[in-house]
Amino acid sequence: MIYLMMKGFIRLISILCLIACCVTGCQRRQQGYDVYLLIGQSNMAGRGTMLESDTVEAIPGVYLLNGQDKPTPARNPLNQYSTIRKNIKMQQICPGTAFSQTLAQHTDRDILLVVNAKGGTSLDEWMPGTNFYNEAVRRSKEAMKFGVLKGILWHQGCADSAPDKTASYLERLSTMVASLRTDLGITDEVPFIAGELAYWRRSSAAFNDMIHHIGQHIPNSSWVSAEGCTWLKDSIDPHFSRDGQLLLGRRYAEKFIK
Repeated sequence: MIYLMMKGFIRLISILCLIACCVTGCQRRQQGYDVYLLIGQSNMAGRGTMLESDTVEAIPGVYLLNGQDKPTPARNPLNQYSTIRKNIKMQQICPGTAFSQTLAQHTDRDILLVVNAKGGTSLDEWMPGTNFYNEAVRRSKEAMKFGVLKGILWHQGCADSAPDKTASYLERLSTMVASLRTDLGITDEVPFIAGELAYWRRSSAAFNDMIHHIGQHIPNSSWVSAEGCTWLKDSIDPHFSRDGQLLLGRRYAEKFIK
């Protein structure tokens, strides 16, 4: 009799634990997603070498806004649903992979990424009123139906690393960010984080020095270092390797966590 009572008690506890887990899961889904917008040129689109497993295994706790503007489990390449991208074969590992993996370990909320980048693009192509800008706004608004926009990641600059472009870069970027925040209905409390360019390229030095001053021009903004991020092919290539992309992504995440 005692054995049967204990067996029944254990079964009841198991059922209650299962119900509690289901309720917790529902509550988490009801809370919605933490949304992040990832925009820029080729390194944000992703050029780091992908492994076969990257396309099969979903990133735990992370979702992508897909081609139907709905959340879907995040698998690489993360720029696959970009409405402005180049050929799908060019889309590889981007900073968003390690960024979302790292961030997911520090939150109990699911993460929804809006990745809408395109290689070779200049800042002028991202200014208010352009197609790239309009798509970033449109897709972000679709994602915000499922959660709250928590941050904007920006990696762009190779097309603007000439001295005449660098001189006016922060002024132009400030205009773009202010418009983004206005059009998305968000405040300065939503961080804007930019990334340095490849250290091995001589043309990056002046740009990187300039981007260090982003906080003086754009409220609640900062930058992440690309030091130690290795090249994909050679010293002429502006693209980060797989390891470089992952390192950069972790630095983006650490900046947001801080």
